[in-house]
Amino acid sequence: MSKLWTSAAEALQDVLHDGMTLAVGGFGLSGVPVDLVDVVRDSGVKNLTIVSNNMGVDGRGLGVLIEAGQVAKVVASYVGENKLFAAQFLSGKLEVEFNPQGTLAERLRAGGAGIPAFYTRTGVGTPVAEGKPHAEFDGETYLQERAIVADVSLVRAHLSDTDGNLVYRWTARNFNPVVATAGRTTIAEVERVVEVGEIDPDHIVTPGVYVQRVVRAGDRPKDIEQRTVRPRPTAAAAAK
Repeated sequence: MSKLWTSAAEALQDVLHDGMTLAVGGFGLSGVPVDLVDVVRDSGVKNLTIVSNNMGVDGRGLGVLIEAGQVAKVVASYVGENKLFAAQFLSGKLEVEFNPQGTLAERLRAGGAGIPAFYTRTGVGTPVAEGKPHAEFDGETYLQERAIVADVSLVRAHLSDTDGNLVYRWTARNFNPVVATAGRTTIAEVERVVEVGEIDPDHIVTPGVYVQRVVRAGDRPKDIEQRTVRPRPTAAAAAK
């Protein structure tokens, strides 16, 4: 049975509710499921806990949910590009749980693998470790981190078949695969959809068993978080 839905709005219409935990893929503004995020904004759901590597920038990516006042808590590893996020955090309006980037990825992976908790040396002796159980292994101190399981995971992929087997491109592969496995319901926004059997099994990154719904991504420009350019040399300068 095909997992392809006609639109992002239809795919999300019965899974959004106030107070839910939403895990979202992407890295900066790369690989963010922007169509699905826009539907979340338009739905008006509030008091959301967002789990993501970062919160986008002002007015783009997950930044639109911050602007709409829909987010109560953020679990992330980097938030430095969003001024409104910083203002809400410093004013006490927004609760923030910072995670080392590798720890966040492993918490999501563990959630998808059915592992309730794990131990890591990362963060020992820092504010990250406050209030968390510690244990000693082979003479070293480790702290316990709990797995993350989201009510809904939203991801973006380059390619999917109608069974939800996903293939990612470039930077979009950073957090999308672990986010995809960590959701009780996972919805994938994809650039291209093919029939079952058209994707080489060796190329599949996220097996369709983790994905419940697939929607085609809209045709819109891909945002660039920071554009770095250098002057083009003039013909006269190049000839010297």
